[in-house]
Amino acid sequence: MTQHSQKTPPSEPASATPDTQAAQIVEALSGIRFGSVEITVHDGRIVQIERREKFRPQTAV
Repeated sequence: MTQHSQKTPPSEPASATPDTQAAQIVEALSGIRFGSVEITVHDGRIVQIERREKFRPQTAV
């Protein structure tokens, strides 16, 4: 099993609006079939959105 991880760039402004943050979370979720999205919060603010996607190879039947 291969694991792929993506992190949002650190260029996100500290004053990002809740709508912007929600859009970033939805973007991280889009297209994932197997995996997870982790949201890291410090002092009540979202500071990181991490996407982990697992790729499962097709097996011959």
